[in-house]
Amino acid sequence: MSDILTEMLTSALAEIETTTNTAELEAVETKYLGRNKGLNELRRAIGTLPKDERPAFGARINEAVAQTTEQIESRRAALVENELHLRLASETIDVTLPGRPQHAGRLHPLTQTANSVKQALAGMGYEFVDGPELEEYQYNFGKLNYPEDHPAMDEQNSFFVTDNLLLRTQTTALQGRVMANRRPPFRCATIGRCFRYESVDATHHHTFHQVDVFMVDEKASMADLKGTLGTFARTMFGQETLVRFRPDFFPFVEPGVDYSIMWRGRWLELGGAGLIHPNILREHGINPEKYSGFAFGLGIERVHMIRTGVDDLRLYLENDVRFLRQF
Repeated sequence: MSDILTEMLTSALAEIETTTNTAELEAVETKYLGRNKGLNELRRAIGTLPKDERPAFGARINEAVAQTTEQIESRRAALVENELHLRLASETIDVTLPGRPQHAGRLHPLTQTANSVKQALAGMGYEFVDGPELEEYQYNFGKLNYPEDHPAMDEQNSFFVTDNLLLRTQTTALQGRVMANRRPPFRCATIGRCFRYESVDATHHHTFHQVDVFMVDEKASMADLKGTLGTFARTMFGQETLVRFRPDFFPFVEPGVDYSIMWRGRWLELGGAGLIHPNILREHGINPEKYSGFAFGLGIERVHMIRTGVDDLRLYLENDVRFLRQF
């Protein structure tokens, strides 16, 4: 047994010295000092020896375990220090190397267009306000003079979340919220996302962006609306831009018009407009005999498409960097 102990100790010390990393060292430690393994396994043989030899053999095992443990700890310290140096060397940054260029980000084309629209309207004295995208039925339809059987109110044309809540189909929904808390005169505008149940193609999308503009004051007229839209169009599309009005119907205005601009030799429709319907003013306690107002709205995507020649609405929400980098 004494020879076996000597041989095992010699093998253990030799293997400890040949380890190259802490993982190998842990494997050697388990092999020779693990529970009931290696040197500790020899303890089981003590009981087979004559009684007078047992103390001496047990003491030799303890000495071998202590010597092996000491060597392991010494080797571990050396390996840990070496691994630290290797790690630091691999992570060292050569400050003399040229830096990697950082590509500058840019605003999304719709954000750029919205900012241009805000600048144009703010210059005419309009205050921008925000409204919720998850809107109440009364503000999206009920307080905008929609008849109960209007097709836009059908669940198949709008994203209803509950019987009373839906994703707003138009930013015009904000009119009721403003009129419920303010008294004339006021000039307000809002820009935001709208949602409609649409089949997505080059000219339709379930998600789009609108700007809605409305004002209420004494003696506001169609002449004021035409002047405002003319100024807005010239600011957005150039000083020579012409605006055309044609009669149209929208539940929340009376009379209603659609308006177009002359662009590169042809008329392009921008959106709808008109004088705010007297029923809406009465709904919010505003006397239509004293006050009147006008409103208009248009799509942010539409403005950008006209200015840049983009011909597919889907491109704006696909996040294709090849498209976005052009603007």
